[in-house]
Amino acid sequence: MKPYTPEALVRASRYQNYFPTLPENVKLDIYARITVLISEENEYCDKGNYKHMAQILTSIALYETLQRHGKSEEEAYKTVSKEMWKFLDPSGMQKLARKNYFLPLMKKIVPLGFKKGSGTGWRYTWHKDDPKNEFHFECNECIYQKILGKRGLLKLGAMCCHADIINYGSLPYTDFIRTKTLCQGGDLCDFRFVRHETDAGDGWERTESV
Repeated sequence: MKPYTPEALVRASRYQNYFPTLPENVKLDIYARITVLISEENEYCDKGNYKHMAQILTSIALYETLQRHGKSEEEAYKTVSKEMWKFLDPSGMQKLARKNYFLPLMKKIVPLGFKKGSGTGWRYTWHKDDPKNEFHFECNECIYQKILGKRGLLKLGAMCCHADIINYGSLPYTDFIRTKTLCQGGDLCDFRFVRHETDAGDGWERTESV
């Protein structure tokens, strides 16, 4: 299993490009905060959750540490969200979505990927009776909501949820539709992909604001 150390988690996070630009004293404080968070959230620190915990714990530590070093809460949130979203690159998914096998492939690899990349604290509902031009599933339990909710930091969870909009919200031939997430007060997170024969669909997504 990859090590649950502050340095390794930062390197695995979406802040891996931003972190080196910070002053050394800020870096050390972030590492110290992540060390405490690893201990506090040890029940979720397993192999399956590694990538998720890298995002969650680094987001918390960065958000809190920036405020301790003089940024307002608004400035800290703006920085954390901007740097997380800037790291994302949806072009690979957009290129894949141009292939006619995109949706059948998604139906196979998404459940497998979520099974491998989800540890303690997750629960999903998968639907095997979708028509050929649709794929949908729900996330019923989420460690972002569990960890961030009890800390009063669900806005960081909503920020992470927005990554799905960046990744899937502009796919050719495919609408990504979502009406709610756990981190935005919903009773579940719903994911729905609707495929079109031509690239003339609405290309829209629906979600609460971040």
